[in-house]
Amino acid sequence: MAGLKDLAQLKQTLDVERRAAEKAAEQAQQLAQEQAARRQQMQQAAGLQRAQPTSASNEGEPDFSQLMADVRPIRAAGAPPATPSRRQPDSATLARRLAAQGGEGVEVAGISDMQALMNPVTSEAVLSWKDHTLPHRIFDQLKAGTLRWYQAVDLHGCTVEQGRQAVLEIIHRAQAEQQATLKIVHGKGDGAMLKSCVNGWLRQHPQVLAFHSAPDNQGGTGAVLVLIRKGGGPDEAGRSGLTGRG
Repeated sequence: MAGLKDLAQLKQTLDVERRAAEKAAEQAQQLAQEQAARRQQMQQAAGLQRAQPTSASNEGEPDFSQLMADVRPIRAAGAPPATPSRRQPDSATLARRLAAQGGEGVEVAGISDMQALMNPVTSEAVLSWKDHTLPHRIFDQLKAGTLRWYQAVDLHGCTVEQGRQAVLEIIHRAQAEQQATLKIVHGKGDGAMLKSCVNGWLRQHPQVLAFHSAPDNQGGTGAVLVLIRKGGGPDEAGRSGLTGRG
């Protein structure tokens, strides 16, 4: 009887693993289809531009900086207002506007969508990771949500490709502004696919020092707070004004 029970448990385990593998393969196939469609759109757009070589400015169309001129960053409830040197894009439209630029966004070598999708997380999972060089006290402040974050990006409604470009861009912009902490709202829907991707992208990004799911009052497991390198070195995070909100 014990042998039959062990076999039944083994079969159940194999079934679970098989279903997880099938789901990962399905998500990878969906990603490949999205990327193929995006490439086709870009090729078609390039063909139109060659056929009609008139500039956007001549046609009266706003450039990217004009599109971004009237938007403002999202701030955490009760948080002190951020004071960046220039206006920042609205988090809900950042990804789509970047995607509309036709591949002009930031690229970081070694960021793999496939690797992220092959390590899925659940919708309620707590995302947490830190570089071993980061002081524990700074990581504890990040987890508690007491570090003032520079900006948020909302990935709701984004494809995987749009979401990746938005994450890479927000990290790039934060570093350009000498800011160290930011927030990514990935949500929990669609099988937590975007959440799984964000978890994988951040682990692969060379400028990320740590990340942790946000406290309940800042989005909970539907968002993640991210600490990035500021000034080049991991120790710089502890010397660059990363004090609590008070």
